[in-house]
Amino acid sequence: MKVLVINAGSSSLKYQLYDMSSEEVLASGRVERIGMDSSIVTHEPSGKPEVRSVSEILDHVTAVKRVTDMLTNPEYGAIANLDEIEAVGHRVVHGGEAFSSSVLVTPEVKLEIRRLFDLAPLHNPAHMMGISAVDTNLPNVPQAVVFDTAFHQSMPNTSYLYPIPTVLYRRHKIRRYGFHGTSHSYVSGQAADYLKQPLASMKMITCHIGNGASCAAILDGKSFDTSMGMTPLEGLMMGTRSGDLDPAIVPFVMNKEELTLNEVNSMLNKHSGMLAISGISSDMREVTEAMNDGDKNAKLAFDMYVYRLKKYIGAYAAAMNGVDTLVFTAGVGENSAALRKAVCEGITFLGIELDEERNALRSKDTREISTDASKVKVLVVPTNEELLIARDTYNLVKQSQSS
Repeated sequence: MKVLVINAGSSSLKYQLYDMSSEEVLASGRVERIGMDSSIVTHEPSGKPEVRSVSEILDHVTAVKRVTDMLTNPEYGAIANLDEIEAVGHRVVHGGEAFSSSVLVTPEVKLEIRRLFDLAPLHNPAHMMGISAVDTNLPNVPQAVVFDTAFHQSMPNTSYLYPIPTVLYRRHKIRRYGFHGTSHSYVSGQAADYLKQPLASMKMITCHIGNGASCAAILDGKSFDTSMGMTPLEGLMMGTRSGDLDPAIVPFVMNKEELTLNEVNSMLNKHSGMLAISGISSDMREVTEAMNDGDKNAKLAFDMYVYRLKKYIGAYAAAMNGVDTLVFTAGVGENSAALRKAVCEGITFLGIELDEERNALRSKDTREISTDASKVKVLVVPTNEELLIARDTYNLVKQSQSS
């Protein structure tokens, strides 16, 4: 079975085509600047040169049509015709409380995703445009949706409820949902496989550290707690997001600076975090380089970032009454040896011993960076959310065909 994985944004669309018999990526690419007359399509077929084009793409229907044209092109395509695409899987950011697992797309599922627009106004509407665009271009192909929040639906109410009037939860479903669940689910499974241990008996902390960042406490294979909250703003200090702060700061700053709600929301999401403290960049590579060159603000940003990450790791170790595995993943987690070293050297009380040579090695494979004597295994696990989406989609379609 060949599965097309789509991640639709408001003005972009990323895709990967998998052959599930081998889980090989046959082609991947992205459509950028949807809605403009200078949209960019970048198509990367396996074993062939990259193809790039600029043209007018005004909506997601046209974007998906351009993708399918690329995939079936005789010169640089990956399949002979569209009949080879037997399923399409979508990333959807918010599943609310309605979805604790991936599901096939039905009219009822579409309706529920629309009901959740208020909880993810920047993401779920775009995902729905992607689903509708596939409906138009591939009307007879089954679709599945994989939710970023689904993995965290196993959290107990002590983890997901906020200490505010419960009427707000009952009326508006204000609670912790968590995000990056597809990544946390994937890397925890990969870590257990690598260590040849049953995931269902492990105490694991997974750190998805990219421009957006989150930690998850995974107890017996299930999400027990996670750092992002009702929105992706809560938790760790991030590239441009503030993470945790005193909520009273919001009305105080709005009053003092005469900011609107949208302006303060933009400040906390787009102009805070490492970008604000370093004054240089939201990119960990640039901040680290500036720190190594003696920039004091860059060093402060790095140190604050590490400090907050260590606090969450320590908190989750306490919440689970121990930890046996610590996992780093995503762009920064996989590639910044300096960050991993700074974090691990600050939590040696847990029994972590970092092997500096292992930590310094670069690899695209799962690897251990702790010493053989370390009580806590520390791993770097490359995440692959698209593959997990493809697997879930494949399994759901196969189950529906056999039932």
